[in-house]
Amino acid sequence: MTWPRLKTYFETSLAGLTQPTRSDWIFALRTVSAGMIALLAAYALKLDHPQWAMMTVFIVAQPVAGMVLAKGFYRLLGTLAGGVAAIGITTAFGTGPWILVTALAVWIGICTFVSSLLRNPEAYGAALAGYTAMIIGLPAFGQPHLVVDLAVARCAEIVLGIVCAGMTSRLILPKLASDAIVSRLKRCILDLATYAGGAFSGGDRATLIGLHRKLVADTQTLGEMRAYARLEAPSFAPRAHPVRRTIGQLLSALSAARALYSHAAPKNAALIPVRSELQALVSELAAKPGALDDTSSWVARLDAISIKARQMPDASTDQGEDRVGTITRLTVAADFAEALKQVLRGLDALRAPVTRRPGPGSQQPALVVHRDYPGAARNAIRAAVATLLVAAFWLTTKWSEAAGTVILVAVVSSLFAARPDPVQVSWGFFKGTLLALPFAFLVGQVALPALPGFGWFMLFVVPIMVPAALAMANPRYVGVATAFAINFLAFLSPHQGMTYDPGPFFAGSASILVGILLAIGVFIVVLPADPWLAADRIVRAMREDLARLCLHERVPRRSAFESLAYDRVNQLMPLVQNSGRKGEAVLGGGVASVTVGLEILRLRIARQNHAIPSETTLSIANFLRGLARELLFRTPGDPQTATIAVARQYAAGIAQRNATGDMLRIAASLRIIAAAMEDFPDFFAREKI
Repeated sequence: MTWPRLKTYFETSLAGLTQPTRSDWIFALRTVSAGMIALLAAYALKLDHPQWAMMTVFIVAQPVAGMVLAKGFYRLLGTLAGGVAAIGITTAFGTGPWILVTALAVWIGICTFVSSLLRNPEAYGAALAGYTAMIIGLPAFGQPHLVVDLAVARCAEIVLGIVCAGMTSRLILPKLASDAIVSRLKRCILDLATYAGGAFSGGDRATLIGLHRKLVADTQTLGEMRAYARLEAPSFAPRAHPVRRTIGQLLSALSAARALYSHAAPKNAALIPVRSELQALVSELAAKPGALDDTSSWVARLDAISIKARQMPDASTDQGEDRVGTITRLTVAADFAEALKQVLRGLDALRAPVTRRPGPGSQQPALVVHRDYPGAARNAIRAAVATLLVAAFWLTTKWSEAAGTVILVAVVSSLFAARPDPVQVSWGFFKGTLLALPFAFLVGQVALPALPGFGWFMLFVVPIMVPAALAMANPRYVGVATAFAINFLAFLSPHQGMTYDPGPFFAGSASILVGILLAIGVFIVVLPADPWLAADRIVRAMREDLARLCLHERVPRRSAFESLAYDRVNQLMPLVQNSGRKGEAVLGGGVASVTVGLEILRLRIARQNHAIPSETTLSIANFLRGLARELLFRTPGDPQTATIAVARQYAAGIAQRNATGDMLRIAASLRIIAAAMEDFPDFFAREKI
């Protein structure tokens, strides 16, 4: 398959995202069916607000069964925690309205702070614990004796919805997270092969950038699915161990392919065979149907290429004018082959049945994640202040419908606070809510009062909810569609005796819409979020990781560094992925930092080799100290320090001494670090991006 055909295929695949697939239809019909079952059960149990059971189904609905179970599990925990908090706060402060709303606002701030430090779905559970206390506690204002009944009713309605959603997602044509991990990893490998094929043949830059972005995003999804698979089936846990290492190897292979593309090799006899074999392999891998059904032949070929690339070429071979440059490119090519080989082995490990538990030496290292404490504090203050201000307006004006506004401000300002662009996400939520209003009015205020009964309810509601669920399955429309589905049911408020009563309907709807708009205003005015500030903190953490690699007495395991590095890149991705060239430069620097870190580890290991001359060992130590200083103290726009020049000087000196073997590999590592830092100078500098 030629590169233009690959480009056309890639563009066509993106355009086809809007077409519902078979799995989308299964998801939509399964979700709507679960919602109807939950509503019928709520009617049978005579719950006070049966719409919450059906709403919960759409709130936790996900295409993958494990994701439904995870979101439902943490929604249940969040609801229970919020209910207990509501009971405690209302019991302690229920007699004083100002103290009550202040305590609830502080609780929302605390939960928002915790949510901002966690990852999905744990973050969702923490945010839910905050605003659930408001949802339960505010209606009990002036009637604290009702708070326990309200908490129990809310928990019962939500548990019912979670059970219905979880059972249908697991029993009716389920799409399992364990299967989805294997499927997505196979797609990542084929995308990586396509990217490498384009990189090795000098393909279109824009298309390569798109594939690069897609690959990094897919690694993020793989990491999330790992947790979902373990919740979905605990028996999958032993097979989930290779996922983290495989993701690190994916990033390493991607970084090596990008480096070979950015620094195209001169035509010489030493490089041409290795490069040609790699290009032929990845092109065949990307084009051959069912190529990943059996990886043994690919692993064997990659192993042979890696061994060949690591062999020192004969001095008589034409290597061009830059011998170290040739060795450097051969080293990067070998790294690519080795990383791709390990990814294929990771795929086999996921597909193979587990016959024994991994030994102590094979356990994956604990992942040290980046916690953005300044950003979390900002989100907490914003959610608490917004909730308190609107609650103060409600208490001052005594407008009964403003209670709904207070609740919506708490929900939106807490739930969307940690998003890279909370204003955009909240605006999508507002659009979905506004779109749901006329549909809910026609069905709830016009049709159902005239034609009561569950049969008529299904006739009117199902044709609306199925397209909404189809849109929820599409990543482009999931936010607006989910808001539409949830708020359509909230506006509709289905119960067994529907009556025409437009006054409360419009008053309640207006309070919800006003609450969302006020929350958007808070995001714009109160401590507005700047994704670049959060990205800068992550980039600074990545530079500090590299500096620690240079200076720390103990040399960490490669797998430990890769686990940390992929987590940093995954956190960086959503912050910069829609920022044009500036974002691409930051993301490219993040992936390149993986390569720099691995080369630092090689230099650290080389220092422990007794065959290396002592003056070379001392030079490596001096270089690593200088590199750490550059990573920690140089700012963008400043002239680069002597670190890069020293790296090239050391590498050239090794070549002039006609060294072979380990010494030339040291020279190659120095050149790779210098090239990466020259490609992304601002990334490897201290300051805001």
